[in-house]
Amino acid sequence: MKKIHIYIFTFLAAIGLSSCFGDLDTIPIDQDIATASNVYKDPSSYRQVLAKLYAGLALTGQEGPAGQSDIEGIDEGFGQYLRALWYHQEFPTDEAVVGWNDQTIKDFHEMDWTSLDPFIFAFYSRIFYQIPLCNEFLRETTDEKLNERGVEESLKTEIQGFRAEARFLRALSYYHALDHFRNVPFITEEDVVGSFFPEQINGADLFNYIEAELLDIENSIAAANSNEYGRADQAAVWTLLATLYLNAEVYTSTAHYDECVTYCEKVFGTAYQMDPIYQNLFLADNHTSPEIIFPIVFDGIDSRTWGGTTFIVRAGIGGSMNPAESGVNTGWGGTRTTPQLVEKFGKLGGLIYEANEGNTQSYAKIYTPGSFQGFDFSDTNNALSSVNNDKIYEGHKYFPEANTAIRITQIPSESAPYFGDNNDDGILDQFGEDIIIDEPGLYYFQVDLNENTYLIEKREWAVVGDAAAGWDEDIPMTFDEETGAMAAEINMLPGEFKFRANGTWDINLGDTFEDRILEYEGDNIKLNEPGVFKVSLFLNRPDYTFEVKFAAFDIRNHFYSDGQNLDINDITLFTDGYAVNKFKNVTSDGQEGSDIEHCDIDFPLFRLADVYLMASEALLRSGGNIDKAAEYFNVVRTRAYAGSTAGNVLPAQLNLDLMIDERARELYWEAKRRTDLIRFNLFTTDDYLWQWKGGVQSGKGVEAFRKLYPIPNSDMAANPNLVQNEGY
Repeated sequence: MKKIHIYIFTFLAAIGLSSCFGDLDTIPIDQDIATASNVYKDPSSYRQVLAKLYAGLALTGQEGPAGQSDIEGIDEGFGQYLRALWYHQEFPTDEAVVGWNDQTIKDFHEMDWTSLDPFIFAFYSRIFYQIPLCNEFLRETTDEKLNERGVEESLKTEIQGFRAEARFLRALSYYHALDHFRNVPFITEEDVVGSFFPEQINGADLFNYIEAELLDIENSIAAANSNEYGRADQAAVWTLLATLYLNAEVYTSTAHYDECVTYCEKVFGTAYQMDPIYQNLFLADNHTSPEIIFPIVFDGIDSRTWGGTTFIVRAGIGGSMNPAESGVNTGWGGTRTTPQLVEKFGKLGGLIYEANEGNTQSYAKIYTPGSFQGFDFSDTNNALSSVNNDKIYEGHKYFPEANTAIRITQIPSESAPYFGDNNDDGILDQFGEDIIIDEPGLYYFQVDLNENTYLIEKREWAVVGDAAAGWDEDIPMTFDEETGAMAAEINMLPGEFKFRANGTWDINLGDTFEDRILEYEGDNIKLNEPGVFKVSLFLNRPDYTFEVKFAAFDIRNHFYSDGQNLDINDITLFTDGYAVNKFKNVTSDGQEGSDIEHCDIDFPLFRLADVYLMASEALLRSGGNIDKAAEYFNVVRTRAYAGSTAGNVLPAQLNLDLMIDERARELYWEAKRRTDLIRFNLFTTDDYLWQWKGGVQSGKGVEAFRKLYPIPNSDMAANPNLVQNEGY
């Protein structure tokens, strides 16, 4: 969106735009004097004023990146709408910390802010600057006003769409007020112009107002995908409605999950599509992405600010990072993330459990040469072992073909005697007939040379447990010729698992001593992180062991770790905590943005992946169609695994713990996290801790009232109608 320079601000101030602030120093200012009568003489002004409403989400004044500020009394950098929203949504969570010492900025992560906090004041002021702007545009575009000015019918029709967009933008800001402050001053275009003290609206009534506004405009705003890029359409309205409904139980104590699904599915019926490449959503040319439903638009030349995506990119660069790789000239060395976010992506590429050969090499052995290896008696890879050195040997052998012939020998030599079975009765005969394995597959062998008997039994091994598909559902394993192990690639969740044969518990293996050496009837094996794993079971001969390693990778882990410590021991040090380089001021073909100081990246406030996750969560919470919930969830997971279904989950695996972690993996640093953690009751409680939560390195729970921010003290003093939020 191009920056539009328009001259309406003194006019707006003169008619009482600042009335909701009483005597605060937060009045709009501009050196150019204008009135409604001359602003709207030019028919193009309606479009220009609408542009200013959109620009209020991105810009801070008339000169950009600073100068002729919209609002007195706040710093233009941290008072920018998106930057303020990002502070309030990210800094109090597991997704972001900052090392700066600017005023009270560290209070966010410590979760001990007060009603005097200047950053809270800045965000509150920006919201309540945006809302009156929208109100004034609506006052000046009524049919009565348009008729007085002799506006042509074609333009009047277009202005009706503009009005719907203005109402959407006002609903968006009121939503942010509801989510962050809940009970706020309330003004609309119906209020008289002039100085007065706005009444306070409670959260439930504000929810109802926002809902009613969005429902009223859904058929008058531009159809989905039909508006100019950067402007709201039906899909933006439906996404905001879905967001409102998903959080309704938090706001009103009444759930609206069915409504959330309804409006998500309206979005699915549009032409918006998942971008096949996750990274492209956060690059300088992300305006070409088919996934972004409603962006906050930035341009390095035409809409400069020290907030927005310029802040997100540059604040996150420090240490040994090369700013040029992110398309900027310097970094600000501030923001990183906690180990709790990093660990949600697992130990990418690493072993979770490494095979332990144990004492295999020291056990007494016999050998099973056969047709499967050319009756090579010198080959010792077909051994069976006696764990107790009691002449009872066991192991497993895989035969790829039917009618495999084998013999048993104690010495790996062509000249050594061997055993066969003349009568096919399980009794060994010296120099007897070859033992025939009728069918291909994996077979268990037990040979007792005390009694000269043997047992050969076909076994089909599987992984079972709540970390896999459940304790009653086997995930079968197949023979891996490269490793000689039984193996399976499984999408697993934190939990426990074991190995069992032939679909029953008669034969099962676990790990009692947590040494990766398996015992019959051993203890369950613990898995502490989710992921797609290759699970290998080594059964050639005792000691039996296993290996678990990541098999498929989540490509969304845009962390910088070189020279960075995973743990944050000193929050002021940029090198404590991994950096996040998700947003980059370079294009999808590697070119720099238009400017190396200010970023071209548009911020994806609403995008399709979030809508899929909202629908999945709403179905899960409401007890709806769980298959459909998994389907929507897996749309996001498939893209996360580069188009592979390896990361997909089964309906039975879908739960709220997985959901909140998936939202973090998909949406980190997109100004969603605080709202999500509150909805899952993890924001203030000690049920989930991250480093420096509550101001201590190990994390601690905080007071429940921190779910809301305080109304700034200065507005409380100015408006006698306001009641402060609990705890402040």
